[in-house]
Amino acid sequence: MLPGCRKPAPAAPPQPSVAVARPLVKEIVDWDEFVGRFEAVDEVDVRPQVSGYIQSINFRDGQVVRKGQLLFVIDPRPFQAALAQAKADVAQAQAAAANAKVELDRAQSLLKNGWVSRSVYDARIATAQSADAAVEAAKATEQARALDLGFTRVTSPIAGRVSDRRVSVGNLVGAEPSPTLLTTVVSLDPIRFGFTGSESVYLKYQRANQAGTRISSRTIANPVEIRLQDETVYRWRGHMDFVDNAIDLGSGTIRGRAVVNNPDLFLTPGMYGSLRLLGSGAYPALMIPDTAIQTDQADKIALVVEPDGKVGQRKLELGPVIDGLRVVRSGLSETDRVIVDGAQRVRPGQTAKTTAGVIKPAPQAAGPPPVLTQPASAGSVAGTRGYR
Repeated sequence: MLPGCRKPAPAAPPQPSVAVARPLVKEIVDWDEFVGRFEAVDEVDVRPQVSGYIQSINFRDGQVVRKGQLLFVIDPRPFQAALAQAKADVAQAQAAAANAKVELDRAQSLLKNGWVSRSVYDARIATAQSADAAVEAAKATEQARALDLGFTRVTSPIAGRVSDRRVSVGNLVGAEPSPTLLTTVVSLDPIRFGFTGSESVYLKYQRANQAGTRISSRTIANPVEIRLQDETVYRWRGHMDFVDNAIDLGSGTIRGRAVVNNPDLFLTPGMYGSLRLLGSGAYPALMIPDTAIQTDQADKIALVVEPDGKVGQRKLELGPVIDGLRVVRSGLSETDRVIVDGAQRVRPGQTAKTTAGVIKPAPQAAGPPPVLTQPASAGSVAGTRGYR
């Protein structure tokens, strides 16, 4: 082939262009997740303190009641009669005591003139003292009968929601030896959330408390956030109020409990939910968007542009998502230039042209501290109560 007939060499392909940005450094806290159930602060069995026939039922099954609200009336007539008898006994005892005092005064006057013996005078003193004691005994009996009459009006001992009636009008209920269950009442505001945590999480909290990076929930009321089973947002907020004193030998878990305000009475004892508990003190974390993260078999990686302009690869250990950005536990440094756009156009070892990208958190409404979309640790369902 003549030299003038040679084809020109193909032009080198242009370098792919990618947008890069350094990881966002932000101070965050971890939140640990547990599951459990709501439970009443107070749960009371309503039972009679006197025996008798149910005369009336003064509530609707399942209604909200206030403390002291009338629930049942036991036939008061026998107790009214007993109180009337007790009042009469008091009057009789007072009359006897007044007569004994008159006799004592007379004996004292006669004793001064020598007209009665000392023994007669001493007998009058004993009679007067006995009469005074009889008055006090009669008054005590009157008070007891008045209490019995008051007990015929069975009221709610707490504010909350009453269950269904366990007896009907006309039923004979007893106070002894086993008082009849009339109904139950549970308090609703505030309400507790019980859960359990593993020994490993408990140890993490103990170590953090010793180091001063997270104060124990036994010392301060650490904040919690709760969501119900049909919710995606942790909208219920409260605080810790109890950590048990021992780890259960059978399950290897420890119970804890949080308190949540429930002014509209929406939350009900027994409801299932997921709780997030403040799990660490504040610390600086590197954050990048999930779109900058790729999967290489079982590993999570991010592509970076090295100082020489070539594409490099970083194996990552990931944390939760906060404000729309993924926390990177390890694998990146603050100075790495992470490819945030165009990673699909390059491969490791290839030279790339860079443009300035930006990493910024998603807009967030004002409110409590940011929470994790993935737990730092996991708990288990609480049979009755909760954790640290």
